[in-house]
Amino acid sequence: MKPYVVCHMVASIDGRILHSRWRPPARDGGDLFERLHARIGGDAWLVGRVTGQEFAKGQAYDPRADRTFPREPWLARREAAAYGVVLDAHGKIAWGRADIGGDPIIVVLTGQVCDAHLAGLRQDGVSYFFAGETTLDLRSALEFLDRELGVKRLLLEGGGHVNGEFLRAGLIDEISLAICPAVDGARGAPSVFDSSERDSQLRAPISAMSLESCEVLEGGAVWLRYRLRNEAPAA
Repeated sequence: MKPYVVCHMVASIDGRILHSRWRPPARDGGDLFERLHARIGGDAWLVGRVTGQEFAKGQAYDPRADRTFPREPWLARREAAAYGVVLDAHGKIAWGRADIGGDPIIVVLTGQVCDAHLAGLRQDGVSYFFAGETTLDLRSALEFLDRELGVKRLLLEGGGHVNGEFLRAGLIDEISLAICPAVDGARGAPSVFDSSERDSQLRAPISAMSLESCEVLEGGAVWLRYRLRNEAPAA
């Protein structure tokens, strides 16, 4: 089993998510995101490496390791009210902290991450587990969170490339999108759903979308929530 996944984002009317680029300038894009995050609720939230790096406080970990570690889950804390999950396939983030806003950090790695990085995570008290040998297996990561930590509802919160990977894998159950009265207008600006050149021709296996709610918010933003029906994965 996997958690129910809600992709939650705040965007301009042209689907761009970098608030500093919006015109007119965004006054409360970040605050709006957090308020709606709280209203949706969940057992965990998940972001990619680039977004996760914004929360890090540490310097690079010592590149030397005096021991080897088994490629097994290491969980510093269980039974939290919510977890902050970060995809970091190659172990690039030095955290310097164990939680974000009180939510314990859990890093999803591949088996290629070096022992020195694992030592640094343990020293910081950051939990980790492995989902794939060379590339991340997103479904496997979700199933681990459900099975081992009881995560039944997860908020997927970017960036655009991570959102796109989950979308194309058929792993998103709902989209929560607040559209703000602003525009970006630039080609190539970060979007709600992005792809690499390699994945640009892949299509999401969505068979239907249904509007669950539509709410006009203070300041002219519109909050849309859609349920997705994904095609069953090929056997």
